[in-house]
Amino acid sequence: MTFSKRIGNILLLIRVLIRAIFSGRADKIPKTISRIIVVPTGKLGDVVCTTPVLRAVRKHFPQGYVIVVGDSKLHKQILLDSDLVDEYSDNAVSADVALVTGPTFELTAPLYLTGIPLIIAPKVIGGFSSQVTKPYRILTHFLKTYVYRMKEYAPRERLRCLEPLGIIYEDTTKYLGFSESADTKIQQFLSIHDIDLKKDFVIGVTPTAGHKIKEWPEKCFAQMIDYLVAKYKVKIIILGGPKDREKVEKTKSYLNQETKIIETTSLNIDELKALIAKLKLFISVDTGPIYIAEAFGVPTIDITGPIDEKEQPPQGPFHRNVVPPQRLRPELFVLNAKSYNREEALRQVKSITVSMVTDEIDSLLSILKMSE
Repeated sequence: MTFSKRIGNILLLIRVLIRAIFSGRADKIPKTISRIIVVPTGKLGDVVCTTPVLRAVRKHFPQGYVIVVGDSKLHKQILLDSDLVDEYSDNAVSADVALVTGPTFELTAPLYLTGIPLIIAPKVIGGFSSQVTKPYRILTHFLKTYVYRMKEYAPRERLRCLEPLGIIYEDTTKYLGFSESADTKIQQFLSIHDIDLKKDFVIGVTPTAGHKIKEWPEKCFAQMIDYLVAKYKVKIIILGGPKDREKVEKTKSYLNQETKIIETTSLNIDELKALIAKLKLFISVDTGPIYIAEAFGVPTIDITGPIDEKEQPPQGPFHRNVVPPQRLRPELFVLNAKSYNREEALRQVKSITVSMVTDEIDSLLSILKMSE
């Protein structure tokens, strides 16, 4: 944290304490709830895993006006066309209740200062979280809290923010949508590359991750792709953003000459959703796009590396997690991706062999073919 940010948080905490003296706690359940704020925390994948909360809000408050507060540019790209949100805002706005899905002082304190009568925020137990700062712990004394258990399935833990309202909701199904314009562009992309979704088995591969410590070696990805193309005659699309160009090119450089792939690093999030939704299988390390795949019901192979495979990676018969062998404990968690043993995290991801991944692919493909 920078010095200026630390000073800003101290000043923000002082304002919180002054308001607490005169206004008390934000723990009062309103008689009527019509404006509901939801605060997703984290990056792309974490936001996708917050959609069960938004779906629950829609179900229990069908006439409610739902506002997502935080990084509005990111949130809008991910959640637009999902029919889950009415408004996106970078800043705190008035509402009857605010649901905070992860510990964040910077986003929760302004909600308290806005005068929202009920703010429900997590009290984290079961492990260390770098996001539970001292200002956040102080702030929670003036809010309604719910227990968020680390090392448990995070999408279900986020749903606990509804329990102080008397709502018990356990459906962790993720849900997204995409625009017609994005769909049209992807249909054109597939046509240009001679892909017929009715005939071709199309697999998406993303060799990058937002957190570099999670990335599997490019050579391993290339060997996996060679195996898939040679054995199954599938069509492979390597996906990435503009910042991923170098890693995508390096992955391609390791491919056998006879292995033909398609790649794109120029899609926006809306177009990425539209493309992933059309795949038969998606393979990557634990990164945002794999949760997009899960939300559209696309089977996945998650090379988890140092990630706790029980906390957030896709679960179910059509989702496989490749876990490092002989690992005593994972190094990275949903609420703690900053404090870890770098050497051990790297060892964990590099200990996953190509054969471990292809074995899971073979097993999953045998099920997928039987279910066709």
